[in-house]
Amino acid sequence: MAQREFLSDDFSLTTETAKRLYHEHAAKMPIYDYHCHLPVRDLAEDKQWENLTQIWLYGDHYKWRGMRTNGVAERYCTGDASDWEKFEKWAETVPYTVRNPLFVWTHLELKRYFGVDKVLNKDTAREIYEHCNALLRTKEFSARNILRKMNVKVVCSTDDPIDDLEHHRKLADDGFEVKVLPTWRPDKGMAVEDAGAWNGWIDKLEAAADMSIADFGEYMEALRKRHEFFHENGCRISDHGLETAYAEEYNEGDIRKIFDRLRAGEEVSGTDQLKFKSAMLYEFGVMDYEKGWVQQFHFGAIRNNSTRLFEQLGADTGFDSIGDFEIGRPLSRLLDRLDQDDKLAKTILYALNPRDNELLATMVGNFQDGSVPGKLQFGSGWWFNDQRDGMVRQMNALSNMGLLSRFVGMLTDSRSFMSYPRHEYFRRVLCDLIGQDVALGELPMDMGLLGEIVENISFNNARDYFGIELPA
Repeated sequence: MAQREFLSDDFSLTTETAKRLYHEHAAKMPIYDYHCHLPVRDLAEDKQWENLTQIWLYGDHYKWRGMRTNGVAERYCTGDASDWEKFEKWAETVPYTVRNPLFVWTHLELKRYFGVDKVLNKDTAREIYEHCNALLRTKEFSARNILRKMNVKVVCSTDDPIDDLEHHRKLADDGFEVKVLPTWRPDKGMAVEDAGAWNGWIDKLEAAADMSIADFGEYMEALRKRHEFFHENGCRISDHGLETAYAEEYNEGDIRKIFDRLRAGEEVSGTDQLKFKSAMLYEFGVMDYEKGWVQQFHFGAIRNNSTRLFEQLGADTGFDSIGDFEIGRPLSRLLDRLDQDDKLAKTILYALNPRDNELLATMVGNFQDGSVPGKLQFGSGWWFNDQRDGMVRQMNALSNMGLLSRFVGMLTDSRSFMSYPRHEYFRRVLCDLIGQDVALGELPMDMGLLGEIVENISFNNARDYFGIELPA
């Protein structure tokens, strides 16, 4: 293989077919970011950032993990160091991220957003910082214009059922042409490991739903009111971040009694916790089906592993990892319960542990019913797997066990406005995977067929699957 220039037009594309697929088909497609954690307030206010640290390093636990591993003190990650000092420490870390996806992401983002071709290190840090800061202060780099610049058509944020969605409504009222829609994330509504925290959330739900919640029936009524409110504000997708699926045996009497005890502030046993979670997952699934939504399940994270640093810094600061939970049997029971009652919504399953790739890829095949193409989806490489090896493993499992051609493709799952080049990276990996099969003689050199598949995975499949009406 001929050596290529770093991040050249053909980087990651190892065959002529791959190059044609990417440049003629994938590159032109818009972005459908159906799952992310962007702060919608920033879009509503059309925020601008003073410097590269603010848009690039604030809230980025990927970079923080890399810096900590490189021996950088916490004050330069989440602490009180100046923005320049934080950027300088990141620049010093970048050369040590070679072969970590951070190295490619960092330079691809600098290139695509700011036209920077230099490698970031301690010697180039000041020049790159000042160049990017000057651009960030122009209107072209406001939050909304960044989405326009990256050809984003849909953004689905991640939102608690108690959220008032005021920022989504402002964007809609302003006529912002990028669809920015909420996603229903009701994890706190079933987090009964801590009865006190759960009750605090229920109190907020009472205020949001404008009703009292004294029993399980009122709880479900309040949740349905909020679910309807989200639907009225454009929501068509739910999401659940779970260690595993929950599908314990229970009856309605069990759940009512467990709810009463929890609402009284009583801690309940592990068995009762599982029963309650199982009931809630089923009920949430029914709500989604009745509204025609898509439900997503992200499985397998062990969160907040360092108690000391969790207490110091809080959640989502870079102390989560891959878990090894049993997923197959409870997931099968959950999906089967919904399917038996003819209440199984379109569903996307994500594996954090790549050992579960084939498990989920075969699980989705159990419940395809011919009603729509790819009703159940094996979702893209997630979190620790959204890099070349993870993407290839996910797509190989999907290809071998299902239909890659019906895949709804990539998402950012990011809090950063700088993450959209990950879609380009994914598309290059996809095109190279298909191009290698052509080179091996395992696929025909049919650019009509293969180009259509690439365009569909890049954008069209998601557009059709989620059914969200887009501007012409």
